[in-house]
Amino acid sequence: DFHLFNGFKSKALEDYESALKHFFKAIKINDISPVPHYEIALIYNSTENYLLAIEQIEKAIKHKGYAYFENGEYNVNIVGIRNGATGKRVTNQFDDWMSASYKVNGEWKFAIYPCTVDNGDGTARLVEGQYRGSFTIGKHQGKYDALKQCKPLKVYRDWNLKDGTYDESKIYNDVAGLNIHKAGADSVNVNNWSEGCQVFKREKEFLAFMEIIFKAEKIHGKFFTYTLINSNDLVTTNNLD
Repeated sequence: DFHLFNGFKSKALEDYESALKHFFKAIKINDISPVPHYEIALIYNSTENYLLAIEQIEKAIKHKGYAYFENGEYNVNIVGIRNGATGKRVTNQFDDWMSASYKVNGEWKFAIYPCTVDNGDGTARLVEGQYRGSFTIGKHQGKYDALKQCKPLKVYRDWNLKDGTYDESKIYNDVAGLNIHKAGADSVNVNNWSEGCQVFKREKEFLAFMEIIFKAEKIHGKFFTYTLINSNDLVTTNNLD
């Protein structure tokens, strides 16, 4: 009895056991590899498993003192998870995750998708944190519905081309047009798909995510909170109990 996220059938369904083992190993001991991403955008075949993932993300967010939305239908928690295994280095790979946790008829739903939360060319890198009411539905580059930045966001700009890292001592809040959108049908490298945007690896998964967002907007209004954490935050909070 597989739980399908908005009817979208992930490739991981064909290799569920491997996908599930890889994902929870990554969360519990931080053994996170940049590949293969499709194993992480998985379908959970038991309520216990995806509730465990929700709980771990919830713990990480609350541990940082951020808001976590638990009341109401489709009151969606949009959480990006930066791949901590790469340290401060930007990899030009879709080696991060975008998750959505929300309730329908009082029951928790969870979806997670491969993405990048980093740029491909050293333009800007979003600082981890919670950005309340910072996104709204709008046309990305005037082309298709996405989540568009509507409030200031914090970024690093000073990039070291030699080692692919940023000077994190300098933070800027002048970025504009940092959206949550999609790459191609199934993109391999980030390149110019992101100049700081949060970008889904696969178009179909982005469209499934946006269906959640459209339903949330009808109930809770046009502004959305985005939270960006590090995969190391999951490991840290996992050891709190």
